[in-house]
Amino acid sequence: ELHLVESGGGLVQPGGSLRLSCTYTRSSSCRSWFRQAPGKEREGVAYVQTKDGFTAYADSVKGRFTAAQDIPKKMLYLQMTGLTPEDTATYFCVAGSLCSLLNGIWWDTWGQGTQVTVSS
Repeated sequence: ELHLVESGGGLVQPGGSLRLSCTYTRSSSCRSWFRQAPGKEREGVAYVQTKDGFTAYADSVKGRFTAAQDIPKKMLYLQMTGLTPEDTATYFCVAGSLCSLLNGIWWDTWGQGTQVTVSS
């Protein structure tokens, strides 16, 4: 059973926008978006704390990306604007017990990822 399913990735030109979506089936204290570019470690991009919607962002995306949740619909979103080639990566929807931009054992459920490619 897939507990987290991402969608919305694709090819976009520099300066463009994309919205990623994630459907989930189980309750969690926190959900986040991580990304991994070829040859690089996974990087925490943003998280949303379930109980109050508090969000936090990596410095590299602050002011350009917005994470949000829709609890009745069991959805998590990542609105991305001002995309650059450096944003090219596989983006993962993640659920866990602790809100952090660090990758650790508290992130216990991962989606399969959706590819975002920023190129002209």
